[in-house]
Amino acid sequence: MSVATWSARRPWVTLTAWLLLAVVAWTAARAFSAGYDDEVELPNTQSVQGLDELAADGEPPAASGTVVLRSAGTALSGHADEIDAALERTRDLDHVGAVADPLTTPGSLSSDGRIGLVDIDLTQSFRDLDAQDLEAIDAAFDPLRAEGVDVEYAGQLGSRMDRSGSHRVAEVVGLVCALVVLLVIFGSVLAALVPLATAIMAVVVGLLALTATTGLVSFASVSPTLATMIGLGTGIDYALFVVTRHRQLLIDGADPVDAAAATARTTGHAVLVGAGTVALALLGLYASGISFIGNLGLAAVLSVVTSALAAMTLVPAVLGLLGRHVDRWRLRRPVAEPTTSGSGWSAHALRVARRPWPFLLGGFALLAVLSAPLLALDTGSVDDSAASPDTTSRRAFDLVTEGFGIGRNGTLTVVLSAGALDPADAARETAAARDAIAATPDVTSVGPFAQVEGTELWAATVQPGVAPGTKAAEDLFLTLRDEVVPDVTTDSGLDPGGWVTGSLAVQLEFGRAVVDRLPLIIGVIVVAAFLLLVVTFRSVVLALKAALLNVLSIGASYGVLVAVFQWQLGSGLLGVDGPVPIESYVPMIMFVVVFGLSMDYEVFLLSRVRESWLASGDTTRAVAEGLSATARVITAAALIMVSVFLGFTLDDDITVKMLAVGLAVSVAVDATVVRLVLVPAAMAAMGGANWWIPRWLDRVLPGSSTPRASA
Repeated sequence: MSVATWSARRPWVTLTAWLLLAVVAWTAARAFSAGYDDEVELPNTQSVQGLDELAADGEPPAASGTVVLRSAGTALSGHADEIDAALERTRDLDHVGAVADPLTTPGSLSSDGRIGLVDIDLTQSFRDLDAQDLEAIDAAFDPLRAEGVDVEYAGQLGSRMDRSGSHRVAEVVGLVCALVVLLVIFGSVLAALVPLATAIMAVVVGLLALTATTGLVSFASVSPTLATMIGLGTGIDYALFVVTRHRQLLIDGADPVDAAAATARTTGHAVLVGAGTVALALLGLYASGISFIGNLGLAAVLSVVTSALAAMTLVPAVLGLLGRHVDRWRLRRPVAEPTTSGSGWSAHALRVARRPWPFLLGGFALLAVLSAPLLALDTGSVDDSAASPDTTSRRAFDLVTEGFGIGRNGTLTVVLSAGALDPADAARETAAARDAIAATPDVTSVGPFAQVEGTELWAATVQPGVAPGTKAAEDLFLTLRDEVVPDVTTDSGLDPGGWVTGSLAVQLEFGRAVVDRLPLIIGVIVVAAFLLLVVTFRSVVLALKAALLNVLSIGASYGVLVAVFQWQLGSGLLGVDGPVPIESYVPMIMFVVVFGLSMDYEVFLLSRVRESWLASGDTTRAVAEGLSATARVITAAALIMVSVFLGFTLDDDITVKMLAVGLAVSVAVDATVVRLVLVPAAMAAMGGANWWIPRWLDRVLPGSSTPRASA
C-alpha cells in the first residue's frame, strides 16, 4: 500500500500527524534557533588572511555597526551633551562593547561638522542578537531624535534594523493571485483551497525546520525568504498536479481512495522525481565550495522536501476526507484533464508535429533575442544605494556620501608587516607606502598607518573615490592587492607581501569566487539531472534534450535580468531608481532553482508522454496525448509560480527582487516557449530516436522500455 493510499484511508490520523509535526518543529525552533547571519567565510583568500592577521593577537569584536548622525541646523558639537548621554546608554546595553565618540574620533566628523559616525563594537554576532537587542540600541538614541538629530544605521546593522514585514506583503499578494488561478483552473472553491492550504502548511513546517537548523548551520538572512518563495511555488504546484489527476479519476467514476492510489502511482511518482531533481540541483550549490552559497540551497531544500511530503500525504488525506465533495461550491462545471483527442492542446501538438522545424526555429530565435543582453552581464555586490529610500540603510548610505564622499561607504584596509624594523624605521617606511597608495587612481584618501598594538603590523584605511558596488571598485581592489601593495613592500624594508582587507575586500573576493565557480555548478547539476532523467525515462536522447533546453531557457531569464536591472527597462516599477549590477550569487542561485523547477514540468509532461507511448508505441500520438493531458495544468502551475515570485518584487531587498524577476521570467518562458513549442517540436522531429538507449544500459536499468503495443 502506498503512503498516499494509506493517508487517504486514514485522513484524521494523517492530519493529526501533520499537526504534531508542526508542534515538534515549533518546539525545536524555539529551543535551537541561533538566528541568521550574513557573514561570508572564504578560506585561503588574502582578504580573510588579512583579517586573521589583525585578529591573531587580540580579540576582535563579534560584529560591528555604524550609527550615522546628522544635525539639520547647527553642527553636532551643539548636541555634545545629548550625544554623550546616548553613547553612555549604548555602552550600558548587553552585548555592546566599545562605542566611539564621533566628536573626538579622527575622521568620524564631516568637514562641516553636521554629520558624524558612531562605530559600535558588539560582543555577539548579528545572528545572536534578537529584536529586543536591536530595539534597545535604537531606543538609546531617542533623546537625540527629540533634539532634531537624524539617526540612521549603516551596513549590516542597518539591514537588521530594516527588517520589516515587506516579505509578508509579498506572500499575501502571491497567495491571492495563486487562489485566483486555482479558482479558474478548477472552477470549485473547495478544490482551489486544497493546494493553497496544504502548501501553506508545508511552508510553515519547512520554515520552522529551517529556524531550528540555524543552531547547527549558519544561514544568510535571505534564506527564509528564498525558502518561502520556493516552498510556496513548489507546494502549490505539487498539490495542483495531484488534485488535478485525482479529480479526473473521480470524474471518470473511480472510488476516492482508489483514485488516491492511482494518482500516487502516476502523478505522485512524477512529483517525487521532480522534487528530487529540485533538491539535487539545490544541494549542488555545495559544489561551489562556499558554505554561504551551499547553505542557501539547503534552506530551500527544506521547503521542497516538506512540499513533496505534503503532496504525498497531506493532500491525499484531505482529498480522502472530502471524498466526492471536493467540487462543492462550484463556480462552473468541473474540468480536470482534457484528454480527448479533439482538445485544443491536442490539436496544437499535432500541428507542431506536422511542421516541427518552423516551430523549432521560431522558439530558438525568441530565446536568442531574450538571451542577447546576457553578453552585457555585470556581476557585483549590490550596496545600500540600491535600497528603497524608505529604509534606514539607504538613508545612512546617502548621509555618509553627503558628509564623507561615496567611497566612505566601502573603505579598504591595507595591512603591512614591519618585521624586525624598529618603530621609527617602520613609521618612515609605512609613510612612503602611504604616499604610493594615495597616488593610485580612484583613491581619495589614505589614513596614516598606525601600529596594531602588541604586533609588528601597521594598518591604514583607504577611501576609494568610487562607489563600492561598481566595477571600478573591484578594479581598484585588484590593483592595490596585485600591484601597488606588493610593489611598495618589495622596494622597502617592510616584509614582502601585505594584505588588502576589510568588509569590501571580502565581498569583492566572494563575488569573484562565485562567478569563477558558476561553470562548475552548471556542469555538476546538468550532469546529475541528465543521469536522473536517463534512469527515470530510460532515454538518453530525452534526458539530453531536456538538459539543453533548460539551459537555453535559463539564459533567456539571465538576459531579461540584465535588461531590467542594468539597463533599467521597467526597473522603476520595482522601486529601483538606478542601474545596479547583478548580485554575484544571483545567477548561481537562479540556475539551480530554475533548472530544478524546469525539470519539474519536464518530468510531469514526459511522464504522461511516456505513459502514452508505452501503451501505443506511437511517438506523435504520445506527444499529443501527453501535451493535451498536461498543458492546462502546467500552464496553471506556471501562472501560480509566476504570481508567487512576482509578489516578492514588493520585498525591500534588491537581491530578493532580482531573484523574483529572474525566477518569474524563467518559469514563464519554460512553460510556454519550451514546454509548449520546443519540446513537442523537438520530439516530433526526432521521432523514434527519442527513446534511444544503449542496450547495455537498458539491461541494467529496472523496468521496461518496450511499448506494450509492440511487446
